Amino acid sequence: MSALKEASRSLADPEDALFDGDFMERLARLEIVAKRVFGGDRRGERRSKRLGAGIEFADHRSYVPGDDFRHIDWNIYGRLGKLLLRLFEEEEDVTVTVLVDTSRSMALGEPPRLRTGLRLAAAMSYIALAHLDRAQVATFGEGIGPRLRPARGKSQIFRILSFLRTVEATGETRFSDAVRAFVHQAPRAGPVILLSDLYAQDGYEEGLERLLHHGFEPLVVHLMDPRDATPELLGDVELIDCETGERRELTISPATLQRFERAYGSWIEGVRSFCKNRRVAHFEADCRQPFDQIMMELLRTGEFTR
Repeated sequence: MSALKEASRSLADPEDALFDGDFMERLARLEIVAKRVFGGDRRGERRSKRLGAGIEFADHRSYVPGDDFRHIDWNIYGRLGKLLLRLFEEEEDVTVTVLVDTSRSMALGEPPRLRTGLRLAAAMSYIALAHLDRAQVATFGEGIGPRLRPARGKSQIFRILSFLRTVEATGETRFSDAVRAFVHQAPRAGPVILLSDLYAQDGYEEGLERLLHHGFEPLVVHLMDPRDATPELLGDVELIDCETGERRELTISPATLQRFERAYGSWIEGVRSFCKNRRVAHFEADCRQPFDQIMMELLRTGEFTR
C-alpha cells in the first residue's frame, strides 16, 4: 500500500480528475480488501487440466519405452515390481483481460459510463496484477481498438493508467466483430472482464457465445444508469442515435413512456436470463456509485475471484 501511494505521488497528474490522488488512495485500500477475499493465495497459479512436469502429483501410468526414467516411481517398483510413471498437474499463469467498451454511448450519463468503466478497469487490473500473474487491457467498439500486451507485477499499473487516460468514447459498438478479432489475437483462453453498457448494434449474445466457445471465462460488468429506464421526455421530440446518427421524430405520451419502461425492463431481464442460462458471470454496476463501492460489491459476490 505504501509503495502504491509513494509512486502515485510522483506519477499522478494533480489535474487528472480520472486517476487523482483520491483515486490512488482508494485503490490502495481496495488492495487490502482484495487480499482478504483472495485469502492470501496467488490465484494466478491455476491448475490446468493438462498433465506434465508440474509440482502437484496427479496420477500414475504404465511406463512405455522412451519415457523419462526420472519420472519412474521407484517406491512402487520396489514394492510391486511395476514400472509406473508419476504424473503431475501443470500450473499455468493466468492472463486476465479487461475489455472496455469505448463506443459513443459510453459517453452518456452523469457521470459518464466511460469514466466509471475506466476507473473499474484500472482497479480490476491492479487487483489482477497484485493477486494473479498477468493483466492486459483492450478497448473495443466497431472492433478491437488499442490494447496493452499482458504484463506482470504491480508496478505495471502506472503503464495501464497512462493508457486508460488516452481512451475516448467514439463510434459504434460491434461486439461480435470485436470478440472475433480478440479471440484470434489472444494466445490462449483465460478470464475476460467485459465493461460495457451492452448497447451494441449487433447485440451481446453472439459475442459472449463466441468467448465461451473458445474457452474464455467472461465476467460481464453491465455499466448501468437506472435513469435510462425512465427518460424525462414528453410531447413531440426528435431522437438521435448517438452512435449511428439515425434520427426519428416521435410524439411521446405517458402511455408511450410506460411501454418503453416495460420494454427496457424486459431487455434487462433478458440479459440476466442469458447470462444465467449460459453460466456467464454477470454483475450490474450502477455508474452513479463510486468505483470502489462497486468493486467492494463485486468482490463480495465472488464473481471476480472465482
